[in-house]
Amino acid sequence: MTTDTETKPVEQQAEEKNVEEVKEDVKKEEEAAKNAEEKSDDKAEKEDKEKDSSDKAAKPKKEPAPPKPTVHKADYQPDVVYLYQFMRTPVLPSLSPYCLKVETWLRLAGLKYENVDHKMKYKSKKGQLPFVEVNGEEIADSAIIIKQLGEKFNTDLDAGLSPEQKLIAHSNISMIENHFAWVVKWWRCRCPGDWVRAAKLNLQEALNTRIPNAVLNFAFKLRFKQAAKKVRAHGIGVHKPEEIEEFGQNDLKVLSDLLGDKQFFFGETPSTLDVVAFANLAQLVYMDPEVSYSLRDWLLENCANLKGFCDRLKDRAFPDWEEMCSTLDLNSHLPKPPPEEEKKKEEKEEAKEKKEDVKEEKKKEEEKETDEKEKAQKEEDAADKDDNKKTEEKEK
Repeated sequence: MTTDTETKPVEQQAEEKNVEEVKEDVKKEEEAAKNAEEKSDDKAEKEDKEKDSSDKAAKPKKEPAPPKPTVHKADYQPDVVYLYQFMRTPVLPSLSPYCLKVETWLRLAGLKYENVDHKMKYKSKKGQLPFVEVNGEEIADSAIIIKQLGEKFNTDLDAGLSPEQKLIAHSNISMIENHFAWVVKWWRCRCPGDWVRAAKLNLQEALNTRIPNAVLNFAFKLRFKQAAKKVRAHGIGVHKPEEIEEFGQNDLKVLSDLLGDKQFFFGETPSTLDVVAFANLAQLVYMDPEVSYSLRDWLLENCANLKGFCDRLKDRAFPDWEEMCSTLDLNSHLPKPPPEEEKKKEEKEEAKEKKEDVKEEKKKEEEKETDEKEKAQKEEDAADKDDNKKTEEKEK
């Protein structure tokens, strides 16, 4: 009896142990199956990723679209300066002293440049003329143009000046552009008709339009009457005419005394001051002598050396002056292509203009057709409305 009671717990323990081992084995098998399943999923995911990457590698990459040109002259040549300015006139290469200043500097600096015939359509991002484009970059404002082009092409008309001469040049340039130029602008705004005659300006040709000159002259005068507000805002315009005239005479006297009997302001070589002075004085010196302007007459009588200075700089920088003023050619300084090529070029330009005209006419016709369709549709809608109204009345 003792033996039976002692063996029973041992057997029970053995059974319990067997059950625990079975459970442990089942647990291990479940974990092994789970791990195998996770490994299988990881492998499948890895294969999918590799497949996607191989598909992407197989597909050719789409090249990004080239950036849109930020300049008007998209087919520019390297290191060629493209100048945008006002049109030529029979008396001056440009009626803007700032445009004439830039072109004169380009010629004296010996840089390769080309005037762009933009038909007065474009202005810089600052809203100004002149501006230049070089190597796909726009530069505006005459002073900034000269500064940046000088740095880019390593040219400086003032390299030979002493520090004192540079100070004199700076102060006189400021006087010319911030005082004397406004005296001349005041006269232009006060007498726009005289200015048009002094420049022998044909507005119809200059603006490339078919609007009659009489209408253009009226609009031109009106615009300059409005520009007189700027002259007044500057401060010059608040004075009496005789006082403004005296301001101009004083500025001319300063320049005449500084020049003396020298060829140019600092000797035999033109500097930036010579360029600025020439660009502004030429607006008086070379205007039509048949048109009376008291400040021009005073200059010729009392500052004859300034007239001689203008002639010397004109001959040096613009040997083609007479040609450009008679033909109004923007690029008389450039070699002309052979006659056949010139003819082909002209024909190409004419064809281009004709194509643009046809395109514009087609656009107008389409707009007219659209308007007519809209009008017909409105009439049809109105007729349907009337019919519906009449039908309703009959039914009543």
